[in-house]
Amino acid sequence: MREFFQSHQGELAALFTACLWMVSAFAFESGSKRIGSLAVNIYRLVIGLIFLCILNIITRGIVLPTDASALNWKWLSLSGLIGFALGDLLLFKSYTIIGSRFSMLIMTLVPPITTLFSWLMIGEKLKLIHLAGMALTFVGIAIAIFNMNGEGEKLSLKLAPSGIFYALGGAVGQALGMVLSKIGIGDYNPFAATQIRIIAGIAGFVVLTTVISRWGSVINAAKDFRGMRATTIGAFFGPFLGVSFSLISVRLTQAGIAATIMALTPVLIIPPAVFIYKQKVTVAEIAGAVISVMGVAVFFL
Repeated sequence: MREFFQSHQGELAALFTACLWMVSAFAFESGSKRIGSLAVNIYRLVIGLIFLCILNIITRGIVLPTDASALNWKWLSLSGLIGFALGDLLLFKSYTIIGSRFSMLIMTLVPPITTLFSWLMIGEKLKLIHLAGMALTFVGIAIAIFNMNGEGEKLSLKLAPSGIFYALGGAVGQALGMVLSKIGIGDYNPFAATQIRIIAGIAGFVVLTTVISRWGSVINAAKDFRGMRATTIGAFFGPFLGVSFSLISVRLTQAGIAATIMALTPVLIIPPAVFIYKQKVTVAEIAGAVISVMGVAVFFL
């Protein structure tokens, strides 16, 4: 058992990341309904940065990643801008056009896109069994999300091209951000590396909010206690722990494998949705969850 954990640290870190993002997803959904998605995006990064600063003071004796190399700052900052600012911006935009269900279905393209970028940019290669696991996981996630609301809709339905474009842009942003993180992190501390990504993401949102003149609504959002409480919880499990463990994962295993396992989040959401939020789940969703778990299991063979 000990050898198993040692040989699959990266995959286990990715699975733990998916669980953390599941918790943050519920929190951010609640927060967004209270104070809006733009405010949640900004405050989640700011709060996550505060958590990381406290952790780094305790564990490393410094507040900010001043010991990072120029190479770390270059690639991790670029990763934060593309992954946090651009990727999340496009993803949230797609929610308003085609809805979260179709957007999340398109976001399952993140693993294969990550694998493609990994091959093009850093020459990573996957074994045939890993490709099979990715495909199996992809199919399971697609089945689960496709029938999430139980209405039996099909992708053959016409969707707004702009919504599909934004969702695809979000998937590309997250995938590229992950590969850039792998390039930039090297042997650097994952939590400090997350600080750099978050700082870059905050800078991106500051520019965006200034350009679209939305600072008034963002500042007023801080007065909503319930919304900020949900955002704080989401920030702890998402930008703080979730992103940090995602970097641990991509440092210890191939980016394509890490992305595939972390893509299980939409499936992991199903059990708490049923038992906590009392939502109905279709047979197809259960089948999708089982197939996805089988796909993840392939990575541990």
